[in-house]
Amino acid sequence: AHLAALVLARGGSKGIPLKNIKLLAGVPLIGWVLRAAIDAGVFQSIWVSTDHDEIEKVAKQFGAQVHRRSPEVSQDSSTSLEAITEFLNHHQEVDIVGNIQATSPCLHPSDLIKVADLIQKEGFDSVFSVVRRHQFRWSEVKKGENKMTEPQNLNPAKRYRRQDWPGELYENGSFYFAKRHLIEKGYLQGGKVAYYEMRAEHSVDIDIDIDWPIAEQRVLSFGYFGKEPLKEVKLLVCSIDGCLTNGRIYVTEDHKEMVSYDYRDIVGIDLLKKRGIQVRLISDRDCSKTLSAMQLGCVAKVSVTNKLQVLKDWQEDMGLSWKEVAYLGNEESDVECLKQAGMSGAPADACAAAQKAAGYICKSRGGCGAVREFAEHIFLLLEKVNSARKQ
Repeated sequence: AHLAALVLARGGSKGIPLKNIKLLAGVPLIGWVLRAAIDAGVFQSIWVSTDHDEIEKVAKQFGAQVHRRSPEVSQDSSTSLEAITEFLNHHQEVDIVGNIQATSPCLHPSDLIKVADLIQKEGFDSVFSVVRRHQFRWSEVKKGENKMTEPQNLNPAKRYRRQDWPGELYENGSFYFAKRHLIEKGYLQGGKVAYYEMRAEHSVDIDIDIDWPIAEQRVLSFGYFGKEPLKEVKLLVCSIDGCLTNGRIYVTEDHKEMVSYDYRDIVGIDLLKKRGIQVRLISDRDCSKTLSAMQLGCVAKVSVTNKLQVLKDWQEDMGLSWKEVAYLGNEESDVECLKQAGMSGAPADACAAAQKAAGYICKSRGGCGAVREFAEHIFLLLEKVNSARKQ
């Protein structure tokens, strides 16, 4: 049976404009679920259904095929079932649809593999995701009604302790798998139906703006970062002009150059050093006098014509794997280094090529806190590595 992953990503969003490709922890929101779907290895095809050019571009960058949905199923009032049905009408080869929500960035391949087994090997017609919650419910009393609220799932005289109560299962919206014959009858859940219980920490759904910073912390702690095991970063190489500085050069009347930098970035470098991470600086031009004046105490290489070769030399001299190397760059001359490093970042005002190659795009501009922000991103990764080791 042809099992297709389908992510519905309409361009319009009442809450957050173009929410589906807004950066979350440096990655477009839709990229987190596409990465999990691809690495699961259970789908014969992976699709994004969209009506927007930018979403189509991002989807293809992450390896998905694109179905351009019609205006009729791209309205605010359009349902997921309508969009999925339209997709099936255009793709007769598909037997089973795994509808994955773009707003569930903590989805892991292991979840998708188990669900595929339920529907392909155990014969279920539909499977959907749930999460266990320990919340006591009370009946609603509308204004003007002369009655009292009543307990729905508890006895107030004998309240359960959390550890003594199994809780209840709620849909979390991460995914809905269903066979074609069921969808064609107008159902996403039906026939021989099963639920799949996801871990609470993986159950993240972004609906409103206030959820974004919370989700960013959750995805850095519990998100799926790829097949390769995570390693501690031991070396950060930072491009000077445009990352550590804002790229502007001020020239005095006596032909002396001046640059500006953000003290927050200096603090970020110091914090990295205290965590045992070496920081080295690199530049296309000769800015040795500027570095001397800044007194950062970092190894630096200036007037570089081949940044990738310098990066490789440093990596080999320190005996590091690429997973232990981080790189922050902003120009086309940094692109190959960004692609090679295990962790890569670019300031918010970096060139398009650098942003495309980087794994993390900072909210801060170069010379305005980007180094400090990227340092914080590295620290969160270290916490994730340490947590994995304990497990």
